[in-house]
Amino acid sequence: MDILSEQSATLVRTIDTVNRRYLYDHIAWSNRLIGIKGARGTGKTTILLQRINELGLSPSEAIYLSLDDLYFTTNSLVDVASQFYKRGGKYLFLDEVHKYPQWSIHIKNLYDFHRGLHIVFTGSSIIDISREQGDLSRRVLMYELHGLSYREYLLFTSNGSFPPVTLSDILSKKKSLIDHFPTDFKPLKLFPTYLKNGYYPFSLEDPDHFGIRIQQLIRTIVEYDMADLHDFDIRNAKKMLQLLYILSANVPFKPNLKQLAEKSGIHRNTVINYLHFLEEARLIRLLYPSGFGTDIMQKPEKIYLDNSSLAFALAQQTPNPGNIRETFFASQLKVGHKVAYPSNGDFIVDNQWLFEVGGAKKTFKQIADLPNSFIAADDLEFGNGNKIPLWLFGMLY
Repeated sequence: MDILSEQSATLVRTIDTVNRRYLYDHIAWSNRLIGIKGARGTGKTTILLQRINELGLSPSEAIYLSLDDLYFTTNSLVDVASQFYKRGGKYLFLDEVHKYPQWSIHIKNLYDFHRGLHIVFTGSSIIDISREQGDLSRRVLMYELHGLSYREYLLFTSNGSFPPVTLSDILSKKKSLIDHFPTDFKPLKLFPTYLKNGYYPFSLEDPDHFGIRIQQLIRTIVEYDMADLHDFDIRNAKKMLQLLYILSANVPFKPNLKQLAEKSGIHRNTVINYLHFLEEARLIRLLYPSGFGTDIMQKPEKIYLDNSSLAFALAQQTPNPGNIRETFFASQLKVGHKVAYPSNGDFIVDNQWLFEVGGAKKTFKQIADLPNSFIAADDLEFGNGNKIPLWLFGMLY
């Protein structure tokens, strides 16, 4: 126990407390059971350590434990947590809970039997609380952490102030939004860099080896994290990676399940399940027709990689600019909005706003005379009318 407390204290002392992710201030920290899920590499551990630092409590009162630590292969979480609580512990921060067998049952028991204990846990985006045996859904306040927005990237790499804007502001206050940003702000200066390697926070620490880190990240997600997915046989990890690389070479992809099955060696009836697994791992994005549900057996209308950094990392040559633009748009709008595939245009957002994504010279030809229609245009500093700069959608969170 003393060793765990010392490890926790060391991590808390050395954590960056300046750069906080968008989610930090949205979490209701007073709740007694909080869950944060998200893809590997998005910064979940940092949020836990920053919160402990902010509490300003001793290691005997607030402790960080990573459940993929070898310590927990021979030691019980319940025993450690109970000992911590009896010694005066108040806040228990648990990282990588999905790697601990029957984690939800143990957390439920800790929550129910230690009434004075606050528990915050993180886990992979593959976690489905509704399917966990511990039935935490009635107890936990659950959040999801996504990768860096363009706004956050600017905030962490420059000295400017970049408060978030709403989609409503973007669509209705196009010209007045100029005053929302610093007077010397050049919105396109860092935009290409962000598109290439700005989505994952670790790019800020080691930009020179970002491509290698992404490749390692993908393999870890598929070969390690997905072992905890219901209905996924980890022996098929190689086929899953093969499917991902096939998709990355063809995005945006209109799925032909028969062809995908033939190229990947995965049975046709299994391909659609694997697509959902990749989406749950936040490696791809499935786009469905507007007005329809997202049943697991429904074939998606279009497939994108989850974010533009993945597109660059997986591409064997320079990615198509049109693909990068659309991937960026979808990745930024997925936080707080519903994005679907329309009968005209590229995207329909919240079932009412129609968007065509393209370069600065993109015209309204494809969506002419359609209500609530807009162009999200790349290589444009500030917009005019219903033509909105693409980068501006990166300021939403």
